[in-house]
Amino acid sequence: MPQAVGNLVVTGQIDATRRDGEAARREGLRIGLVPTMGALHAGHLSLVDTAREECACVVVTVFVNPSQFGPHEDFDKYPRTLEADLAACRRAGADLVFHPTRNLMYPDGFRTWVDVEGLSSVLEGRFRAGHFRGVTTVVLKLLNVVQPDVAYFGRKDYQQQAVIRRMCADLDLPVEIRTCPTVREPDGLALSSRNRYLNPEERRSALSLSESLLLARKRLLAGETDVEAIRRAMWDHLAAVPLVQPDYATVAHPETLEELARPLPHMVALVAARVNSTRLIDNLPISL
Repeated sequence: MPQAVGNLVVTGQIDATRRDGEAARREGLRIGLVPTMGALHAGHLSLVDTAREECACVVVTVFVNPSQFGPHEDFDKYPRTLEADLAACRRAGADLVFHPTRNLMYPDGFRTWVDVEGLSSVLEGRFRAGHFRGVTTVVLKLLNVVQPDVAYFGRKDYQQQAVIRRMCADLDLPVEIRTCPTVREPDGLALSSRNRYLNPEERRSALSLSESLLLARKRLLAGETDVEAIRRAMWDHLAAVPLVQPDYATVAHPETLEELARPLPHMVALVAARVNSTRLIDNLPISL
């Protein structure tokens, strides 16, 4: 049975979540969905805040999705902080948290997957085979369970929101995808649940990701047109920092994520790197 935690309803049941959604729709209420893997930080809560401002009913999902982790990634040690997450959702004014089990989302005999071609195979897709297949499949399932009017995603996971946007357009899903700004620490580090893996020295090195993005923006705004030279400069900046091993550093089309040969009026700079054993990503939209 759904469990009330303060004014927050918490359930791991699909039928109960759907019933609450149907009740909200009968009252003409706009439903906002914030999908998360838990370990909530201020970035997640900014999505809940935006949903609260724009929707009468706010649903947060907390599910560490195994299908988006590779065999040597951090699924087992990924932070799970449910009690703190529920308290944060209650303070932020969420109405319902859907917290399903792995067996509920992927029961025995599960065989159906969603794959967005092209967008899923570049950048993160080159380094995390099958990652976006897991993301799109679980997001589609969550959208089907909650049936929101709007779903909220953070810009920090830029490629993820682009892939989800494409999936929803291609499959004619009646949901608006809202991408909200990246939330950063005062020194520029993008908030991430994986930041808690970093020790103080690693955290200092992790600032190189946002620094490389600012470097790209500075040179593009100064009128430089050699995008390949800017990519090299981003890479070199990352590679010169202790403990940092870059995976990619690039400037791309904001929708197709194709690497650019020359600047466009609107672009996005994207980076990914390992800081010791912790893999981080970041990005920065750039407009001329």
